[in-house]
Amino acid sequence: MSGPHAITHDTTTAVTAERATAHGDTWVTTGRAARELGVKRTEFDLAVHLGRIRTAPDDGGGRRVGRAEIERLRAGPGFPESLRRSVKTVGTTEGAALMEVTKARFIRLARLGPLVPVTFYPNRYRAVVWLYLAEELRLFAADDRNAPLLTGRTPEGLRSRLDAGIDLRPRNWRARHLGFLLRQADSPWARAGAVASLLDPLHVSQVVKDPYDRSHLHGFRRPPPSQGAPGSPAAHLAKELTTAQDADEIAWLQADLTRLTEEAREHRPAPRPAAHPPGPAHRTSRAGEPARRTSRGLLGRWRRRNR
Repeated sequence: MSGPHAITHDTTTAVTAERATAHGDTWVTTGRAARELGVKRTEFDLAVHLGRIRTAPDDGGGRRVGRAEIERLRAGPGFPESLRRSVKTVGTTEGAALMEVTKARFIRLARLGPLVPVTFYPNRYRAVVWLYLAEELRLFAADDRNAPLLTGRTPEGLRSRLDAGIDLRPRNWRARHLGFLLRQADSPWARAGAVASLLDPLHVSQVVKDPYDRSHLHGFRRPPPSQGAPGSPAAHLAKELTTAQDADEIAWLQADLTRLTEEAREHRPAPRPAAHPPGPAHRTSRAGEPARRTSRGLLGRWRRRNR
């Protein structure tokens, strides 16, 4: 068919095709982005975790990467080695060698908190192996203010804390992990869910009293980092490390959760069951109206009529 209608149809089709092509070129999957950036998937995931690579939610509940973000990273100096170097992780032995300290001193610094792990994994003995950013360790060792911690005797105050069994590695990792969860959150309820992800359900219920709020919030809780099949010892370990343990840490997270839940509720209240409309009122006898005949009265009349 010719005429104005055909022209309109052709133009609309062309615009639609152009938009679809532009959309496909604008966003790519995380797997494709890792390949185009020339990094391993573990390196890519850690870079996202650290905020080095920006992602956005996709329609399927996953994440995607903008083409402009890939080009930004490619244009950086020393790419791709600079990106790989920024996410390189080391364990205790390699970290101690990098900082030129003994392994025992490295562990003491990690337990006391100055060295913050970035991730972990369970070894075959189900012990936690903490990993650290090599870049951060270099910067720490190069800072003259940290020299007293790298040489000589550990100060008495710090030694007493070590003797008392202090180990801030799990707590410091949780704080870092929370930062990642908050960066990924794209709504007020998602931000509240990020904080709730680090709390035991009992501690959540202590500050989120409303059951409908709790139910809605539960949908935004993020699972612990995958460390094995569900129910496996590795999965149990990941859950334990992701859940706040210290009383002051729990109180701090509960205070944040209270504030964020109130903000989320003001932004959009949690769904609630629809109110049922009132049923029809029972019909009552009006004044002067004869009472409804009962079955007993009808039976009596029938008997009298048939005598």
